[in-house]
Amino acid sequence: MKTKLLALCASYDRGFGASPRARSEVEALVKELELMNPKSSDANVGIDSKLVVGGESEQEIPLKGIWRMVWTTALDVLNLAASPIATPGAIYQDISNPPLAINIIDFIPRFQSLLPTSASTTSLVRAEVQTRASRRKNYSNNRVGLTFESVKLIPIEILGFKPPDSFLPPFKIDFPTSLIDVEKLPGVDPENAPGFFDVTYLDEDMLIIKQNAPGGYFVSIKVDNCDP
Repeated sequence: MKTKLLALCASYDRGFGASPRARSEVEALVKELELMNPKSSDANVGIDSKLVVGGESEQEIPLKGIWRMVWTTALDVLNLAASPIATPGAIYQDISNPPLAINIIDFIPRFQSLLPTSASTTSLVRAEVQTRASRRKNYSNNRVGLTFESVKLIPIEILGFKPPDSFLPPFKIDFPTSLIDVEKLPGVDPENAPGFFDVTYLDEDMLIIKQNAPGGYFVSIKVDNCDP
């Protein structure tokens, strides 16, 4: 079933080029997998820190690792492909150092696709959105809260040239709201406070999550690194 799901994801460009029929097929497979979820509870154990309370090792943090997106129905991500300037490349969720969860999106100039594959004038800019994860254990033991801390744009390669930080440093914005604990604000339900996702399927090499507003599923596979 996972093999069929991954084949569909690849055939329709991770959802960016999906037809309504393809989306329905993927959704049906996701629903079947969710019924067989090996981690139907406690998927968020240890996400708050590097070590799990009670003495368990880092390896026992289920979500720990680097996850590369292979499918999404989230409009906020799918809309990235509408840009006339750049197209999204690889997309990751880096949870290798919990409680930090870093969303990574590589952007490639659209004109680059018109160049021959032998051309060395490649360009790539990486966006990193840093969040701090928390365990919302009173809801389903599979909900992970996210506090957005910063966004950073990093020029990885410009026309075949890899600029040093001293020449073209990353552009970074820190969010002032990261100083506010949204979950503890008066009148806010801590389990449904803005910024979270639910783990609907998790095994040793596949992760499926559903984000809150604006909604949408993400299917990811575990990888060794997120090098550009």
